[in-house]
Amino acid sequence: MLKLKKGVLLIDQHDKNYMYGGKFGGNFIPETLKKPIEDLTNLFGKLRYDNNFIKERDYYFKNYVGAPTPFIKLENLTKYLGGAQVYAKVVSKANGGAHKIYNAVVHALICKRAGKKYIVGDTGAGYAGKMLSMAAKKFGLKCKIFMGAKDIKRQKPNCEAMRKNGAEIVPVYSGSQTLVDAVSECMRYWVSNCDTTHMAVGSTVGPNIFIKICAWSTAQISRELIVQFKEEFGGVPKKLKLINCVGGGSSAAGFWNEFIDYNKSQVELIGVEAGGPKNSKLHAAPLTFGSKIGILHGAAQYVIQDKDGQIGKTSSISAGLDYPGISPLHCFLKDTKRARYTSASDEESLQAYKLVSELEDLSPSLEPSHAFAEAIKITPKLSKDTVICVNSCGDAKKDRAIITKRLGFFR
Repeated sequence: MLKLKKGVLLIDQHDKNYMYGGKFGGNFIPETLKKPIEDLTNLFGKLRYDNNFIKERDYYFKNYVGAPTPFIKLENLTKYLGGAQVYAKVVSKANGGAHKIYNAVVHALICKRAGKKYIVGDTGAGYAGKMLSMAAKKFGLKCKIFMGAKDIKRQKPNCEAMRKNGAEIVPVYSGSQTLVDAVSECMRYWVSNCDTTHMAVGSTVGPNIFIKICAWSTAQISRELIVQFKEEFGGVPKKLKLINCVGGGSSAAGFWNEFIDYNKSQVELIGVEAGGPKNSKLHAAPLTFGSKIGILHGAAQYVIQDKDGQIGKTSSISAGLDYPGISPLHCFLKDTKRARYTSASDEESLQAYKLVSELEDLSPSLEPSHAFAEAIKITPKLSKDTVICVNSCGDAKKDRAIITKRLGFFR
């Protein structure tokens, strides 16, 4: 069994070849990408320890992003379910409505430090693209977003926001026309334009440096949560379950970062993947359903594949979770048994949205609704001295049309 190194940040658990546990991650990239990846790796390697850069990051996290985001007890949901006490870290209150803003701000700051005026990125649910367009506008950068044609249709509100912020949306018609293809096209573009353009990968996927930057950025979530636990309970609860949806894995990596060294008997980390439609074989849950290791977007990871070893088809009501792979960080956490992974179906996530929005002043997007589905499932089985905290990492405004169509209402 793979082991975590105590006292070492999750993003730094890799070996000299950037492999986590010798199995996941790495830089499986074409020759043309080696120089820009090396340059970015060296630059971030300096910036992450640069006090002035950290002060600048923290300034914008506080005064632009709106940190810290709320930590609240879901009183009505707790009473309705019985059992454990249910809380939420409402990251959707961050500027723009989702956790993606942390990664976007850091990438924009890196772009400025690199002396570049152009920034490109990928998006699925539209949040990564929306946030990158916001950060680009804030810092005076030209922005281009690659997005699957299918996702453009189902995430219209975020597309409108991107265009309003002055970003160009490049529709991707290849493959499944979803996030996986958007990432591929974005990388191809960067290869040809890396001298003038900085690339921001929207999640903890891709070559190692993009995993590091993203997880380092979203770690703000758990840094805040540690403080908020101390204010609410006097410290980290003795029985704590941190539940997060997992697609690429950026919000979960940030939500869990400060808790990695805690014993799992005290702090259990639970990741919830997209189980897809109830009566379908299609899903976006490579960890839950035992997918094999493959190479996707420059990194070794568990990835959905067909019988010929090609990237397999996926399906999820949630565009942000509709990805055939998973961050190498989460593959590592699964194999070390530090985190437990499960899935929720489209229907379960919709019912979770219905219940949470009915009982609480909260309207989670379809991504965190998957996490709420797991919380709803396990809460009644747990004792009252157990604390469950769900990362409500995005608001449902982008999903208004889907939710209204499926449930007949939107809150």
